[in-house]
Amino acid sequence: MQVHMPSERPGSWAEWRSKLRHGWLMPFALMEYGLDWVVYALSHWRFLELLEYLGRFGVLVAVIFYFSESGDRLKQKHYQAWQVINSAEGKGGNGGRIEALEELNADGVSLVGVNLSSAFLMGVRLPKGKLARANFDAADARDAEMAGANLRDASLRSANFRGARMEGASFERCVLNDADFTGADLKNTDLSGASLENADLRNAELEGVKWRSLQNVKGTNVFGVKNAPSGFVEWMVGHGAVREEN
Repeated sequence: MQVHMPSERPGSWAEWRSKLRHGWLMPFALMEYGLDWVVYALSHWRFLELLEYLGRFGVLVAVIFYFSESGDRLKQKHYQAWQVINSAEGKGGNGGRIEALEELNADGVSLVGVNLSSAFLMGVRLPKGKLARANFDAADARDAEMAGANLRDASLRSANFRGARMEGASFERCVLNDADFTGADLKNTDLSGASLENADLRNAELEGVKWRSLQNVKGTNVFGVKNAPSGFVEWMVGHGAVREEN
């Protein structure tokens, strides 16, 4: 922190000149001596001291305004993220949606009902995402990280979630027809009331999955599922599921 300290009065010119050992230094000595007097005069000028305090006060005011407007900046950031998502609605490709979705989710913003049909979302990270009634129809979300996400009543028709990490997610009453979950981690997910017609669960991790009230499972491929609950595979096959390697 800068502290205002008045300078000491310079000595006489005779004292300065007596210290010179070489005559050729005289011009430089005169210049330095004159500057010393300027510094001395300015250090005793109250106006400069006032400016110093005003400068500190200005910094304090800027800090106060910065924090007071933080809420508005956050709203603006969220508004811009939603603009990106909505402007790309129903279109293929990424279009900045991955970053926008991750940003909103990280800030705890609800994504309920968001339309992400046909979007390219490979590797998107939406842990504990609030995605109830969202539309993921035909979306490419391979290797997505959506552990603990709430996808109740969402539509994932023909979506690609190969290798996705979705442990603990809720798919209650979801439409998962023709969705691809090959090699996905579905540990402890809730499939209560979900429809899985022609879905691909090959090599998926199913430990602890809730499945007792599944709806249509005709054509669901359960080949190589891992750690499935007792009776799951038998019940699925008995209700129209298949076990086909390819």
